[in-house]
Amino acid sequence: MYASNAYNTYKTNSVNYASKEQLLLMLVEGAVKFSKIGRQAMIDKDIKKSHENIVKTENIFYELMSSLDISKAGDWGQSLMSLYDFIVRRLTDANIKKDVKIMDEVIPLIENVRDTWNEAYKVSKGTPGV
Repeated sequence: MYASNAYNTYKTNSVNYASKEQLLLMLVEGAVKFSKIGRQAMIDKDIKKSHENIVKTENIFYELMSSLDISKAGDWGQSLMSLYDFIVRRLTDANIKKDVKIMDEVIPLIENVRDTWNEAYKVSKGTPGV
């Protein structure tokens, strides 16, 4: 019981005190996690679990889209918005069709988004990747 409460307190504090960049990284990590859970649930024929996790992934990308200021980001911002939009559309297709192949197509894109933001965060902190 104590360990569970301590972990929940830690999780709450890590979100409450995270920087904007750290929150973005948490979001994209969540997108990878939920998309993989959704894919596995499709394979397991757990339609409800699959749907819930794909929707969580879509919602993360909707949040990323709403927080992206294209007027300040320029061309790369528009490219990123197009990528986010493509990911959401493919997730929707996969969810409607319950198509694992579409998930196999989109999960690497989500992982690339995560990896790109991780690298950008490291560079911004002066600790480039290995």
